[in-house]
Amino acid sequence: MPGSADPLGMLTPDGVSPLGEKSWAVVVTYEPDGYVSDKDAEKINYSELLTQMQKGVASANEKRQRAGYEPVHLVGWAKAPRYDSQTHKLYWAKELKFGSQPDNTLNYNIRMLGRGGVLVLNDVAAMSQLPEIEEATLKILAAIDFNPGHRYADFNPKSDKIAEYGLAALVAGTATAAAVKLGFFKAVWVAILAAKKFIIIGVVAVAASVRKLFKRKQITA
Repeated sequence: MPGSADPLGMLTPDGVSPLGEKSWAVVVTYEPDGYVSDKDAEKINYSELLTQMQKGVASANEKRQRAGYEPVHLVGWAKAPRYDSQTHKLYWAKELKFGSQPDNTLNYNIRMLGRGGVLVLNDVAAMSQLPEIEEATLKILAAIDFNPGHRYADFNPKSDKIAEYGLAALVAGTATAAAVKLGFFKAVWVAILAAKKFIIIGVVAVAASVRKLFKRKQITA
């Protein structure tokens, strides 16, 4: 099942202060779990998957509260999952509520399938920023790609590793607990929401072992 990886970098909107109320960030990671089959793309019932995820999030809240964290509620899809079979890019958004926070949180996700793994982009913002994030997502989707030789179509079934999960697992995460942990943001979201602003540390240097896989293009949101 897919899990978190070390961050490769971060995308932030152009011309917006990292500590401003309108700031947001997309954290980029890579999961070298192998080739993810998309044969189940048209068979996934995302309504049923959402229900399962909501139950998983709810059942984990008791443990979260014992650890001193606020409960999390998965309200629903802010953007239902969509898979582009031509570009092999999967994207969706979740609406979440943290404890008694007055404003709900947007978690926008992009997954790009490659020959040897998945490029993961996770965005955290306020629900009110959904239109802006969706506009930026279109630019991001158009700009990112694997270099030749590392693309989904370059898969060699005789030699390449095959992931032990499919598209549904990419959306659900590592079991349902990942919906609560929220990947990379599991350690910082509470602080971010409490401060009512987004804390941007800055761009992390891309690991040398992974840099060669991707085209380097500037994203302007």
